[in-house]
Amino acid sequence: MDDHEYWMRLAIEEANKAEAIGEVPIGAILVHEGTIIGRGYNLRETTHDSTAHAEMIAIREGSEQLQAWRLLDCTLYVTLEPCPMCAGAIVQSRIPRIVYGTTDPKAGCAGTLMNLLQESRFNHQSEVIEGVLKEECASLLTSFFRKLRHKRKQQT
Repeated sequence: MDDHEYWMRLAIEEANKAEAIGEVPIGAILVHEGTIIGRGYNLRETTHDSTAHAEMIAIREGSEQLQAWRLLDCTLYVTLEPCPMCAGAIVQSRIPRIVYGTTDPKAGCAGTLMNLLQESRFNHQSEVIEGVLKEECASLLTSFFRKLRHKRKQQT
């Protein structure tokens, strides 16, 4: 198993925590020099906070850990391609490398709908590595939404 797969498996563990509490199973891990400095999983429903995405939580934790808003020499691992908000936070945080599992056809801003992470007009661009453990990451989401639809169907 390569390093990217190792860290992505830990992001998947975070996603599983989200699913366990009824949140959309997306997880993120922020790594600095081989050490996890931030972890996050979706908490939008739990906190009633639209910004409580896995990436945002991991970035906040990492900034606190490093006592810096510039997250240089870090890699962010996330199970789903970042949305516009998270891509913006990644650019603002100067994170040099993003590794994600599966694409997001509805909100993906690392190349699917647009690529905010490599927009040359911004003062920072990130290297993007996509498709690490893609099937596992995609399966988390499809399984979650299948169960959710079934549950809603049962309630009607």
